[in-house]
Amino acid sequence: MDQSQMDHLKGAIEALLFVSEKPVTLDQLKEAAQVAQVADVREALKSLMMDYANANKGIAIIEIANGFQMLSSPAYAAYIREFYKTRHKEKLSRPALETLAIIAYKQPVSRTDVEVIRGVNSDGVVMHLLNKWLIKISGRKEVPGRPYVYGTTTQFLEYFGLKALEDLPKLEEFPALMAQKNEAVPTVNLDSQVPLVQEEKELEAENLRPVEGSITPIPAEEQTQLDEELARARTRLDIEELERQSNIHSQRKQDQDVGESSGQARLMSENKPEETDHGSQQTSPEN
Repeated sequence: MDQSQMDHLKGAIEALLFVSEKPVTLDQLKEAAQVAQVADVREALKSLMMDYANANKGIAIIEIANGFQMLSSPAYAAYIREFYKTRHKEKLSRPALETLAIIAYKQPVSRTDVEVIRGVNSDGVVMHLLNKWLIKISGRKEVPGRPYVYGTTTQFLEYFGLKALEDLPKLEEFPALMAQKNEAVPTVNLDSQVPLVQEEKELEAENLRPVEGSITPIPAEEQTQLDEELARARTRLDIEELERQSNIHSQRKQDQDVGESSGQARLMSENKPEETDHGSQQTSPEN
């Protein structure tokens, strides 16, 4: 590929990254740019990333969540924050962060294992994280009841700006990180021992059943049903939120109507003719 072709490919990649709201993989760039070799895409992308980095631009191309995305440069975050004063990224609650941290570091892990570490019921928190697409059901644990086990999603990597799970801070680094931010070290002990997960391929020789404690992937048909149930659950949450907003609007409208009616009644009473013992008397102009 000569220089003119490489420059054209760089322009195509730049345009694709600019219009995409999500990280774009090398294969997606290769298909969209109609290039024969992934190696050419990788080379053009590497050159483009260097161009942005060397020019100190306000935009940077970052490798994130197994893909590449065009984002604002961290060096200019303060200006963006000042510009969007009223915009705030939705923050997770402390229980949600605790649960998410356990799942991220211990995955695949069951809800019971999460509760053993946290010491409290985690039903609602797990469902909240599922609805946020930050975790997913990744299989079943071969213990009595065969509970679901959970893992993190690509959206989790995007939310925290991680290239891969390997980029998560090491547990021993947490005290230093918390000290830098003047925050207390979380009380949740991520080193707590939960039943170890054995690989799926470890089978009992005599009957070829999964060993107790191992993880069995969910069949495709069951996964489809789960996805549909989660979609319906998210839809119900959206509908409930719309109904809640609608009820708030209706109540405000009703209060406004009541206020207007009260005002009209007060004006009418003020303009009402005075009455005597013989009833109301109309005044007429003098002759």
